[in-house]
Amino acid sequence: MNTTPETTSGTTFSATPGTAPVPASKEAQDEAITLCAELIRFDTSNPTSNERASAEWVVARLAEAGIASELIESAPGRASVIARIPGRDRDRGALLLHGHLDVVPADAREWQVPPFSGEIRDGYLWGRGAIDMKDTLAVMLATARHFARTGTKPSRDVVLAFLADEEAGGKLGAHWLVEHRPELFAGVTEAIGEGGGFSFAIDDTRRLYPIENAQRGMAWMELTATGRAGHGSSPNDENAVTDLAHTVTRIGRETFPIRLIEPVRALLHEAARLYGTHFDENDIENSLARLGPVADFIQVVLRNSANPTMFSAGYQTNVIPGKATARIDARFLPGHEQELLDTIDRLLPPTITRQWINHDIAMETTFAGPLVDAMRHAIQTEDPHGHPVPYCNPGGTDAKAFTHLNIRCYGFKALKLPHDLDYGRLFHATDERVPLESLRFSTRVMTHLWQLA
Repeated sequence: MNTTPETTSGTTFSATPGTAPVPASKEAQDEAITLCAELIRFDTSNPTSNERASAEWVVARLAEAGIASELIESAPGRASVIARIPGRDRDRGALLLHGHLDVVPADAREWQVPPFSGEIRDGYLWGRGAIDMKDTLAVMLATARHFARTGTKPSRDVVLAFLADEEAGGKLGAHWLVEHRPELFAGVTEAIGEGGGFSFAIDDTRRLYPIENAQRGMAWMELTATGRAGHGSSPNDENAVTDLAHTVTRIGRETFPIRLIEPVRALLHEAARLYGTHFDENDIENSLARLGPVADFIQVVLRNSANPTMFSAGYQTNVIPGKATARIDARFLPGHEQELLDTIDRLLPPTITRQWINHDIAMETTFAGPLVDAMRHAIQTEDPHGHPVPYCNPGGTDAKAFTHLNIRCYGFKALKLPHDLDYGRLFHATDERVPLESLRFSTRVMTHLWQLA
């Protein structure tokens, strides 16, 4: 690994004056794999399980390295863990590194391996949570333990947060902690979580590393149609099921207009430069066609979206029910929430109302400053052919909670991936897995970053 201090955007990086950052040991890199496998073996499916056992395990692994932590329950079994590692410069704002202990459920009948086995096969670690996001938690733990073993200090205080309930919106995790225990994050000015920092192949040699500095907002809603109940054999022009089915079809087939927010614009222009072409914002469709797989990758953050995901009605075949409900997963770009809501309301007939299931903000911060420079530097030290770029996460993470504490939030997992791995399609999918070498790479990058950021 090249550990020579470099200059990025005018910032000279060095762990301490006149020294290069201490690299991650082989022990730390291998330990990230072992820790990730052990974490996967805890079934923390949300909402059918809880995080308590895995949280206790995290506390024990930190304690083995002499790192004190606090386990906090927001409800029985719904546990998070917080630890603070003192840095060299305690007058600077602290850096929060956060990830979630919970995972979405997995049906073992659909998997090649048992989803909570943590099995290693063909150079990958398999299991639910392998990339969402017990890989990141394992790297956080391995890096913290490496720093403790070697006496290395981060450049500033680092707060580690292993959180409950992210997969259900964080009401019993990050949002609960921000509301009830904000003192745990005292002095934190910036945060790094999931949602970015993974490689995306441009060609056989070069890779983009999209670093999340924006997220779409969340607008999960339930639609309720009311009509006239009656016999299934009789004509009924006030059929709630018919009205709702027609409406969710219209919503699901609505194409929202393209809205180029700044992180997406910057990524597209950099991708065009690497492909040797020009991105013309007045001819977006043709410009995208020149960007190869980047065009498919970026489609999801070019516009708002609304997808029907659930439908419920009736109790017997020969009875027309008086009510039917459906749920919509709607997402909006920063600055475009009202446009989304206006569109949904335009598509609703008078017989259908909507109410929130989960409503959370969109967010965006600048892609500039010492932390961004440090992330760029740490990636390019380990991957000279890597090109960090800003990025908008199409979904949402616990970062939304921490913005309420005026913390600038980024997504940065630092994973160098095989070019033939369709990483994005593994989230919440069967056969979720992470390359072993990606875990080692992430540990090297994060060890570097903690000493520079």
